[in-house]
Amino acid sequence: MRTYSAVIERDSATGLYVGFVPGFPGAHSQGETLDELQHNLQEVVAMLLEDGDPELESQFVGVQNVAVA
Repeated sequence: MRTYSAVIERDSATGLYVGFVPGFPGAHSQGETLDELQHNLQEVVAMLLEDGDPELESQFVGVQNVAVA
């Protein structure tokens, strides 16, 4: 089993959760709940892996808080 990190945002206009796997072309989806988004991302990544292991364009490192005065 392989694990990939996903970046998740909530679209303020639609209320949908939107997620993507950094560096993995085509690995993005949306859902009304976090569980639905998780399921959708799993399906997309599994489908993309059918073509073989991807060559990731970047690697997820993390998030940072940026303080502005």
